[in-house]
Amino acid sequence: MTLQFSLVSVAPEAVETPCVVVGVYENGLLTSAAAHVDSAAGGAIKRQVESGDITGKACSSTVLFAPEGVQAKRVLVVGLGSQKTFDAARFQKVNLEAARTLARLPIDNAVSFLADIDVPGRDLAWRARTAALAADHATYRYTATFKPREKSAQPELGSLAFAADESAQAGLDQAAAIAEGVRFARELANLPPNICNPAHIAAQAVKFADAHAQAAVSCNVLDHEEMERLGFGSLLAVGRGSANKPKLVVLEYKGGAADEKPYAFVGKGITFDTGGISLKPGPGMEEMKFDMGGAAGVLGAFVSAVKMGLKLNLVCVVPAVENMPDGDSYRPSDVLTSLSGITIEVLNTDAEGRLILCDALTYTAQTFQPKAMIDAATLTGACVIALGKHASGLMSKHDDLADELLHAGEAALDRAWRLPLWDDYQAQLDSGFADVANIGGKNGGAITAGCFLSRFTEGQRWAHLDIAGTAWDEGRKGLATGRPVPLLAQWLIDRAG
Repeated sequence: MTLQFSLVSVAPEAVETPCVVVGVYENGLLTSAAAHVDSAAGGAIKRQVESGDITGKACSSTVLFAPEGVQAKRVLVVGLGSQKTFDAARFQKVNLEAARTLARLPIDNAVSFLADIDVPGRDLAWRARTAALAADHATYRYTATFKPREKSAQPELGSLAFAADESAQAGLDQAAAIAEGVRFARELANLPPNICNPAHIAAQAVKFADAHAQAAVSCNVLDHEEMERLGFGSLLAVGRGSANKPKLVVLEYKGGAADEKPYAFVGKGITFDTGGISLKPGPGMEEMKFDMGGAAGVLGAFVSAVKMGLKLNLVCVVPAVENMPDGDSYRPSDVLTSLSGITIEVLNTDAEGRLILCDALTYTAQTFQPKAMIDAATLTGACVIALGKHASGLMSKHDDLADELLHAGEAALDRAWRLPLWDDYQAQLDSGFADVANIGGKNGGAITAGCFLSRFTEGQRWAHLDIAGTAWDEGRKGLATGRPVPLLAQWLIDRAG
């Protein structure tokens, strides 16, 4: 169920709703909305604070049922932590917790007064957007491959209203569009690889384009035979061992002037990665269905841009490939000829993402001459070691583009951290048998992967996002996160002015 957002203008004690949401800081400091509810309810919240039942600890939550004097049937009190250190990241977290709690209650709608909380440096539209996106993220449920269940008689949260004036509407509108893109990305990445193969990704892109043809969206899919004619030698080598043939998905959105060059996204779409002949260890291999997280992310960002109706041109290119071991698989020591003509010595078939991206980047640059080109890929375990699960790795030789993306990530709370892309690292990719090797050794592995891609983007304004740590949550029940859709969507909003 997609959560619906709206605005209301009403006093917190007077709103008729199954649940009203207010906040309390540590030390018993009530927000304005909480103080209004407390006063109308004869001090019900303060009594809970004094008894220690409500601590105000960040992301704690307490539900008060039907307090007398308040029109809402329930009051959800969310802990905000220290007021002195309250910031944008905490704001997002408390809204996530509020939505999780609401989703567990037998209610179909609620009204939140959390968007009214002051966040240093952030306006009301930002607060409404961030609160709405947090709520949508927290209430997402993956159901595609479960046995159909009887519809519960108990109501489920379907709409959430925010108490704010009309200046928040722009933020809510953006939230609805970005949330749709995030859900598109999460749903695609969460699907198992026996469903989400290259043909499925292509079909979803075509379906979206057909449904939005009036919004100037079109889709072209290149099959393996056409790519072979064009010379996609590196990309096609990766897919040789799979019965599921590669696809190159090309989505275009023409929301800007006809003669205006597009922005371009390229996303790694390895729908399952066994490692190929350089076979991965068994433990954890089931997570390699998420190796198309970059493809899911750029497709989700494309969906968001279309839904927002941004006044710009955008192209989204997804090389969708499965990396399997087989009698026809490519091998370590093979030398591949890429679309650019650069030859590549394969030292490890598990470094396959860069091999499909290099041809896709070449194709995108040659075909569209974009204003700027950004690729997103679950590229290296080395990036996870360097940055963990919190920040995506950002690499670019263009300081202005890197700054734009870092700023967008901070604004969207989908942060990235810049890693060097110095020529000093290029020597690690030297080969005695080809123009370049596909790996540079264990030292600086995320950076040498970026250096490899940089050889195929000469003359382009290009940046690389390594999202290996941020595209999904760990564990057997870990779901796709939808990152970097918020970052890329914000970057496009900034470009559209």
